[in-house]
Amino acid sequence: MRKKLGIVGAGNVGATLALFAVNSGLADVVLYDIVEGMPQGKALDILQNTAVIGIKANISGTNNLDDLAGSDIVVITAGLARKPGMRRKDLLMANAEIVGNIVNKLAPICPDTNYIVVTNPMDVMAYVTMVISGTKRQKVLGMGGILDSSRFKTFISMELGVSPKDIETTVLGGHGLYMVPLVRFTTVKGIPLSKWLPQDKIESLVHRTREGGAEIVSLLKTGSAYYAPAQSTFEMVKAILLDEKRILPCSVYLDGEYGAKDVFNGVPVVLGKQGLEKIVELELTEEEKQAFENSTEEVKNMIKILKEEGRI
Repeated sequence: MRKKLGIVGAGNVGATLALFAVNSGLADVVLYDIVEGMPQGKALDILQNTAVIGIKANISGTNNLDDLAGSDIVVITAGLARKPGMRRKDLLMANAEIVGNIVNKLAPICPDTNYIVVTNPMDVMAYVTMVISGTKRQKVLGMGGILDSSRFKTFISMELGVSPKDIETTVLGGHGLYMVPLVRFTTVKGIPLSKWLPQDKIESLVHRTREGGAEIVSLLKTGSAYYAPAQSTFEMVKAILLDEKRILPCSVYLDGEYGAKDVFNGVPVVLGKQGLEKIVELELTEEEKQAFENSTEEVKNMIKILKEEGRI
């Protein structure tokens, strides 16, 4: 029996993810959006692309969440993007309501699904998803660390003129300015990055990685990144569907790991058919611990606001 992937939100990230998933042949895809005609049109376009490359795959578009029933994985990309002049708290409230309503409807019809949350602020929206779905923590994952790691790899690759395939790195923490690229664990063909580049150059690459999303937004003028976010999400989908046991940085619920409790944050995990199968705990320096704590506090503060407003 073929696997079923439900995608909530047929915008740029959701539709691009649908394309990658359908072209892989790994799962049938149901693409949902509230805008009438949009998911249906994009699904039909993607289906026609399969005839070009010669694969048999199924994708449908819908405005009815019930069509996602029985999905093995549900990816949530729906939500508002931050507009000029919009307060962060306003975005937080709006997206918490959107994601909360979606999960509330999906939980009864997708009782065993793995949720992958992309909607920002991602770490907080993953927390909202876990609380409202009532599912176990292994089944809720936030996408951010893979994207941040890919950006760091890209900038190192550009600087050194080598293939990103030979670069290994890990990024901890939240998906945003408080992310913690672990330079100490970053290697190029097994050789520490510090042997390749001076400290000031490494620091500039770390800074560019933290600003990676904002840099693309400023270039596009309207909209934000979606190819790399969709590909990063697909890596998580693939790891679960194929039970790959990949070690990938994902946002997961922490219950004492890395000294954090009752919060989602990005750490290296083993990803397989059960979703989160293991959290990999690294020995951090005092400086790295402090940076990770700062990241955790930012997420906790937003969760606190939602609790005070009665949203979770």
